[in-house]
Parts: sequence; C-alpha cells; structure tokens
Amino acid sequence: MAKKPKVEHSELSGEFTEDGVTVLVDIFRPAGTNEDWRMEVVTPEEDLVEWEEPFATDREAFDEFLATIARDGIRSFFEETDPSVH
Repeated sequence: MAKKPKVEHSELSGEFTEDGVTVLVDIFRPAGTNEDWRMEVVTPEEDLVEWEEPFATDREAFDEFLATIARDGIRSFFEETDPSVH
C-alpha cells in the first residue's frame, strides 16, 4: 500500500458557518514545498467541492471561497445532481 503524501494545511483552513450552515474549508499543499495551494470544501453530508485550479497563496484561496459564498451562498456547496467543481 502506497503512503499518502504528507500535506501542509493552511491556518485559514477550518469550519466556516453562515446562515446556520457549517462547511469545512481545507486549503493545503504538499508538506515542505512552495507549491501552489489546493482548496476543497466539505459539507456535513460529505459532499466534496474541489477547485480545479490551484492558488498562489492560501489567502488567495480563502478569498475565492469567501467570494463564492458572497456570490452564490453557502448552500451552493451542497450537491444537487452533479458534483460541483469550481
């Protein structure tokens, strides 16, 4: 069984609640590297939303998360019929 690569999680990762709905924001990159950051959002129902494009900084990723909530609402992360990819 292959080892899962170690990742570094941003300090901006964590739970985010709005309108009584909580999601987990995970911003990460391979540990010990200066590679771009990846972002995923996980709902309590374990719907997973992944951004296809990486981010140069963890702040840029989190700002995109906030912009998505401002534009589409926190419920946009909940799966309806097709998996969501941003």
